[in-house]
Order: sequence, then C-alpha cells, then structure tokens
Amino acid sequence: MKKTTGMDRSVTFKWRPATQAVRGGTWRSEHGETSEALFLTSGYTYDNAAEVAARFAGEAEGMTYSRLQNPTVAMLEERIALMEGAEACRVQASGMAAMTAALLCQLSAGDHCVAARAAFGSCRWLVDHLLPRFGIETTVIDSADNAAWEAAIRPNTKVFFFETPANPTLDVVDLEHVCGVAKTHGITTVVDNAFASPALQRPMEFGADVVAYSATKLMDGQGRVLAGAVCGTKQWIDEVLLPFQRNTGPNLSPFNAWVVMKGLETLDLRAHRQSQNAVALGAFMEPRVPRILHPGLESHPRHALALKQMRATGPIFAFDLGSRAKAHAFLDALELVDLSNNIGDSRSLACHPASTTHAGLSEEARVEMGVTEGLVRINVGLEDIEDLREDIDRALGAAGF
Repeated sequence: MKKTTGMDRSVTFKWRPATQAVRGGTWRSEHGETSEALFLTSGYTYDNAAEVAARFAGEAEGMTYSRLQNPTVAMLEERIALMEGAEACRVQASGMAAMTAALLCQLSAGDHCVAARAAFGSCRWLVDHLLPRFGIETTVIDSADNAAWEAAIRPNTKVFFFETPANPTLDVVDLEHVCGVAKTHGITTVVDNAFASPALQRPMEFGADVVAYSATKLMDGQGRVLAGAVCGTKQWIDEVLLPFQRNTGPNLSPFNAWVVMKGLETLDLRAHRQSQNAVALGAFMEPRVPRILHPGLESHPRHALALKQMRATGPIFAFDLGSRAKAHAFLDALELVDLSNNIGDSRSLACHPASTTHAGLSEEARVEMGVTEGLVRINVGLEDIEDLREDIDRALGAAGF
C-alpha cells in the first residue's frame, strides 16, 4: 500500500469491511511507518503568512489547530467513516460528547425532539433535562411502537433520537420504518449505534442520517480510553456539526485516537466472537432466570428484526432476577466476570443498571424504561465459553436460581 492509499476513497471504498477496519484512513509520513504515526501537537507552523491566511479561509488544505484537525485524529475519522459507509466523520472526546454534539449542533429553542424512552442513562438525561433547559421540547415514546413515532411528530419536530439495541433493556428499533417516517417529514434521525458498532450494524443502510458512537465501547474494545464519533454526510458534518465542534471544543486527543485505531483493527473478529459467546451464554441462562432480554434469542420480541438489521446480535444482554437483593447476590458471587459499568470490552463485565448507569434517573423514569431493581446487564467477552458458564452457574446458584 502506498503512503496515501488509505485516504484515497476511489480505492478504499472498494475494500471490504474487514480491510477498511485495518487499513482505511492510513496516511504515512515521509518515514513510511507501518503503524499509524502519533502526532502529539497542539498547533502547526507555516512557511509564510499568506499560507496561514489561506488555510484559515478554507482556501488551502492543511492543519491549523488540533482542536480542528490533527493528522492522527483525521486518520481515525476517515477509517470510521469508511466502516460506517458515511461520507464524513468527526470524532469527539467521549461517547456523551458525541451524543450532545449531535443533538445541540442542530436543535434550537422552539424545536422539538422525539426520543426513545429506552436509552443509556446520560442520553435520557439529555432528553429529559438538558434540551428542555435550552427551550427545546422533547417527547419520549416506546420505540418498539412503530405508530408512536409518527403520532409524536409536531410541526416543529426536527430530530428523532434513539439507540438500537438500547441500553440496557435491548429494545430493538425498526430502523427502516422509523427512518422512513423521518424522511417523509423532513426530520433528521440520530442513531446511537454503540451497542453494535459498524461491524455488526450500519444504520445508514436503513436510511439513518446521523450515526453517533461511544467509541469507548466496542471500537476500542479493551477498556483503555474514552472516545466518541459522529458520522453523516459531508455537508451536514461541515455545515452543521463542525461549527458547533470548532467553537465548543469536544475534540478527541491524538493519543486516544491512535488507541481506538488499534482497536478497530480487531473489531470485526472481536464483535463476532463476542456475539457468539453471548448467544451461547444467553441460551444457557434462559431456563434458569425469570426473564432474559437478548435479541439473539428467539424469545426476544424483535428477534427476527434484529437478525434482519444486524450481522450479529452483539455481546450485551440483560436479565431480571426479581429484586435488587438477588441481583447484588449474583454480582457478588462472580469470580471471573468483573463488576463494571463499561460495555464492549474484550473482558466479560456485569453491572446493576438501576444503581449504576441509570442511577441518576428518577425511579419513575427507570420504571418507564424497564430498568427494574432486579435487572443485571452483562457484556460477554472473549473468555472461553465454558469458563463463563461455570462462573455464571455458580453466581446464579448463590442468588437462589
């Protein structure tokens, strides 16, 4: 591969997803390094004042300031855009920086946003508290009710915001239907795809306008750094998102960008293997637990839809043990699986959403979302499936199951 091949869309667009994940966006310096270079710099120098003026005026290519551009960050952005099938991508300091930017860059006082009720706790906080603080109206609906999306539309509705599968209840949204409704009414869809990643699901193939990520999750995949990403058309990124990002500064550090690029090289392998482990572990647990929420199992109400939209159903699922006491007893008895509120990691992790990821929400909101006191969320990792079964079996026994 030549030094600039990874940035040549006429070439990289033809590559298949696994190749894009390894080589897409690669730009080699004059040294010809094999691994992407790490550019730790806040600013750049120029040969003359006219060059500086041309760059700042947008009349010449080149870097101006690392809040706007950085060679390492630009490589990651190009790689994610390729994997997503998007024209452009801008990465952010964290997943929540990505979600906040994707919403606030396009919503103003007097606008209306329709959002799915099942969501990560901080995403629901944005909808329930932050947006209204700026005079933006919000309506929360049951995302599985296709008719509810159109019924919630008002003359001032500008955005549909949802994640699929949802955190932590694994609600699955009908992407094609909801995005179709949005397009009919001139509404922008913003899809949080963190539970799947582009290796398992590409919402733009079903009509999504904007796809946002916590790249902290599957993209890094090894619990090392925080990162986020927002993908869309080049026009939307340049004209809507970039002015917000330029002036508010939620930019990703070059080091974190480099780490995420290394994670993307193995994303396809990890995501599919972890999905296989999750289905196997879920099938093992299903006869033992009162309720399991796993799109990879036939018992999930939208199992068929999940298989239609996803290449594999992901490493994350939830199950309800009936009470906080039993959920905590299960978690306390785990020996191999870590207690952690992260997801997408190559290690298996488990947590109690009601007292961790969704603790900041009101009890009423948690009940509405289905985040019960007995709910446990698990991220299934790359460990041997037999070791995971043994650990889960022991912990379920300790909790009385």
